[in-house]
Amino acid sequence: MNVAPTHISAASLDDREISLIDRYWRAANYLSVGQIYLLANALLKEPLKPEDVKPRLLGHWGTTPGLNFIYAHLNRIIKARDANIIYICGPGHGGPGMVANTYLEGSYSEIYPEIGEDETGMLKLFRQFSFPGGVPSHVAPETPGSIHEGGELGYALVHAFGAAFDNPDLVVACVVGDGEAETGPLATAWHSNKFLNPHTDGVVLPILHLNGYKIANPTVLARLSDEELENLFKGYGYEPFFVEGSDPQLMHALMASVLNTVFDRIAAIKEHARVDASQRPRWPMIILRSPKGWTGPKVVDGKVVEGHWRAHQVPVAACREDGEHRRILEDWMRSYDPEDLFEDGKLKAELKALAPRGERRMGANPHANGGLLRRELKTPDFRDYAVAVPSPGSVETGSTKILGDYLRDVIRYNAEERNFRIFGPDETASNRLGSVFEATDKVWMADTVETDDHLAPEGRVMEVLSEHMCQGWLEGYLLTGRHGFFSCYEAFIHIIDSMFNQHAKWIKVSSHLPWRKPISSLNYLLTSHVWRQDHNGFSHQDPGFIDLVANKSSDIVRVYLPPDANTLLVIGDHCLKTWDRVNVIVAGKQPEPQWLTIEEAEVHCKAGIGIWEWAGTEEGLDPDIVLACAGDVPTMETLAAVDYLRQILPHLRIRVVNVVNLMALQSPQHHPHGISDEMFDDIFTRDRPVVFAYHGYPYLIHRLVYKRTNHRNFHVRGFVEEGTTTTPFDMAVMNELDRFHLAIEAIERLPALKDKAAGLIATLRQKLAAHKAYVHEYGDDMPEIRDWKWPYAKPEVPAAE
Repeated sequence: MNVAPTHISAASLDDREISLIDRYWRAANYLSVGQIYLLANALLKEPLKPEDVKPRLLGHWGTTPGLNFIYAHLNRIIKARDANIIYICGPGHGGPGMVANTYLEGSYSEIYPEIGEDETGMLKLFRQFSFPGGVPSHVAPETPGSIHEGGELGYALVHAFGAAFDNPDLVVACVVGDGEAETGPLATAWHSNKFLNPHTDGVVLPILHLNGYKIANPTVLARLSDEELENLFKGYGYEPFFVEGSDPQLMHALMASVLNTVFDRIAAIKEHARVDASQRPRWPMIILRSPKGWTGPKVVDGKVVEGHWRAHQVPVAACREDGEHRRILEDWMRSYDPEDLFEDGKLKAELKALAPRGERRMGANPHANGGLLRRELKTPDFRDYAVAVPSPGSVETGSTKILGDYLRDVIRYNAEERNFRIFGPDETASNRLGSVFEATDKVWMADTVETDDHLAPEGRVMEVLSEHMCQGWLEGYLLTGRHGFFSCYEAFIHIIDSMFNQHAKWIKVSSHLPWRKPISSLNYLLTSHVWRQDHNGFSHQDPGFIDLVANKSSDIVRVYLPPDANTLLVIGDHCLKTWDRVNVIVAGKQPEPQWLTIEEAEVHCKAGIGIWEWAGTEEGLDPDIVLACAGDVPTMETLAAVDYLRQILPHLRIRVVNVVNLMALQSPQHHPHGISDEMFDDIFTRDRPVVFAYHGYPYLIHRLVYKRTNHRNFHVRGFVEEGTTTTPFDMAVMNELDRFHLAIEAIERLPALKDKAAGLIATLRQKLAAHKAYVHEYGDDMPEIRDWKWPYAKPEVPAAE
């Protein structure tokens, strides 16, 4: 079927209005070029000299004039309609434009008073850009009005929707570059409109900016016809409006007319949603075609620049060395007529009047500095959900089920504020968090059928089978002042590795900017983890996300490995109350032994690490060996190994250490949660062997305890990239993390057992052989493994006199 593209006739802005907007746009373009090139002579009061030009030319021009064009026209809409708009700049290398526009509207100088609105301030603005001690060349936390970093290619639109959820009065204008539009996360993000409730949420206005090229190639979408683009985006559920051309006068009139129509459409959708929000509207979007490097040099050295990929970065590259290049630069900058725009370095009054005022300026909108709007999350008392543990290991339950009960009531406690959501890729129930559906549904604006479960437009749980979308939605939600929680299968959280990287970097930088207020932490629950993916096989077995997280700044990241439900409750409650952090919690969803009472769990989690005296056999003496563990399955296997060693070596003095906060292993010089060297020596001793059963890849423990006194005696067992479809216990055996291998390791590390070692180890290897034969015969673990329980009563604590 042929569909006629939706074009709007250029309508009535009068000549004076067009002239003013054009001059404002030229001012932004002038400032953008100045940032890339100039070290002096900011207003070109004399001919450019070589020393006026920066020695290293860094930055990106190609996308910038289009971004400036959009910014100027959004300013007009804000003033005309008192609209509440933030601007997400998908083409991250449009940094000069975002800085230029926030400088023109005054928000930049308010945040950075040293960059004043005069000639001196303008020169400082130019000098700092991509300069040592200055600001990055891309949009960054330092850029007012931004919640999206320049390195986050592909995430702009999903961030925009995250910002719009539960912000009913907000419009998020999101510029999507045509290079960015080729990425997987961006391509999927168009479907976010199936989750946006027109009554309780805000609006996302996508502006697809087609300027034709990436860094050195044409872009796919820019080479599609208008008709094909129209069909594509109608298929996604949008109503596209086209703005196309290169003549500034016509483009200004057309953009103004399209924005008027688009905001009329938005107002009508919002008005209808007050009566009936059950139907998904067809939201408007804009497709802007303009030349790459618009208004810049058309030809340099005989080669086309404007409208070509050569405009992508620095169109004229040798302006210090080459007089002809310097002439092209000067002619280019003078074409904007700076004398018509600035007076004594200040934007002329009639142009300054075009910018919105106060918090309506996009650089000063509090939604783009979400900590200003953040309110503490209301939480129930986690103790009310505690599992009764009469003695260690006497009770079994699924730990994440208990956390789900707690999260259900977090949703209830914050129902009116609408500032908390749970995110996950189709796995909330699978991860045993299904209790939350007693308090809410999954948000869904697409079609439904009678057999659907827990789908509703007002749901607080967000599920879509894209980790990219879950991560991006949550980031946008947090960056605009709200709270959230992301659960995921452990192996597949790797899909968002780069997104985590960028968010952690954003937090690190913004935490050092006094004007950026703290945002709620990004909280991960990684479950269905490596040791309980025996049924799904090798593809589902990977604990490596912890290693990626541990590489980040110690001020930002936390990793928790709660061994049971009560420790998970304590940690989960703590993480929801933190800010400017990335908290990673790893916990299994299957029924498992419960070790600590809630009171013991609080003490243990506060310390982050501790000796489990009830499990050891020290009896007040120095241990012969330390058996340490981090993670729920490693904890169970360690305690089973202790049980076996207690049976065959009743006089062996064993110390059991459990680590719940992985970063406690680091020195306090490297992480704020690290324990002192003295405490580390008290726990792990200075000279006794330590057999450490760890949830993830063993090398990380060695890295964390490097340079500790007893590091040479650490012997770590963990996941060593052995996996398949098998039984739960066989997964541990394949990686030599099981109770028998741990016991063998302990025996081998004790010289005093030299005479007995061979016989003891032979017996243990016989048990391993019997296990292998049994699972291959019956497809299940042996009863003595499957039904093992901790057999020892907790020692009685003498009553205080």
